[in-house]
Amino acid sequence: MSGSASGSASGVVNGGVSFWYADDGLPERREPLGGDASADVVIVGGGYTGLWTAYYLKKADPSLRVTVLEQKFCGYGASGRNGGWLYNGIAGRDRYARLHGRESAVRLQKAMNDTVAEVVKVAEEERIHADIHRGGVLEVACTPAQLARLKAFHEHESAYGETDRELYGARETAERIRVADAVGSTWTPHGARLHPVKLVKGLAAAAEALGVVIHESTPVTEIRPRCAVTPYGSVRAPYVLRCTEGFTASLKGQRRTWLPMNSSMIATEPLSEEQWASVGWGGLETLGDMAHAYMYA
Repeated sequence: MSGSASGSASGVVNGGVSFWYADDGLPERREPLGGDASADVVIVGGGYTGLWTAYYLKKADPSLRVTVLEQKFCGYGASGRNGGWLYNGIAGRDRYARLHGRESAVRLQKAMNDTVAEVVKVAEEERIHADIHRGGVLEVACTPAQLARLKAFHEHESAYGETDRELYGARETAERIRVADAVGSTWTPHGARLHPVKLVKGLAAAAEALGVVIHESTPVTEIRPRCAVTPYGSVRAPYVLRCTEGFTASLKGQRRTWLPMNSSMIATEPLSEEQWASVGWGGLETLGDMAHAYMYA
């Protein structure tokens, strides 16, 4: 999910890269590809998908020659523009269960649960200071219809192995956070808030420290068998991994493969201690609700 934010306090201009980059600063770009090259693995896209892939490939086999090609700079896309959630949710999990069996879907969900802890662990090991706070995820209901959806959602998630998920009534919800008219909530420990730009910058640096080669300002115009084509030359490798996510449609032959979507972020001025106290958001959970429009806080 991507978006931009506006607000005079941080000097963010609507349409800029993101609130997070306004807060942490745009990076100095790495050198573009200098001509034809070769690698064992070439990764197209320098967001989370590409960088985590590069990081774990080098961890698994340090001898691999891994090259990342990024059209702007690492984290330019959704990885540097998201809502700051680290979450165990899976889009299309029920369809996955129909195609591959329910037990496979349960194992996938457990792996996603573990992924939250894994990101936190790697950040600690690599000394990536990304303002991570593992407060879990709280989903709130504010109407009878939302409460019915909330209870169904809670049961559905629990059925996929989330035995540590908790369901709260109105009073228990108010003890965690004061949301107007809240009648119930469900909480999972498998979530955290973080600063996505600090994480993506740190992850890129950690990958480079392992020996990953990153070329920025290097758009890939076409992916061919065992070859990534750019205006500056081609990188040949036995394996070419497409990690372009929302920018996939810009690749030759992929215009109708992927539908890019966007959302908007609203950032307030920093809250005072009195305002924080009135909200009661002491657990610093990431927050959502059961309305028919997506809201993440």
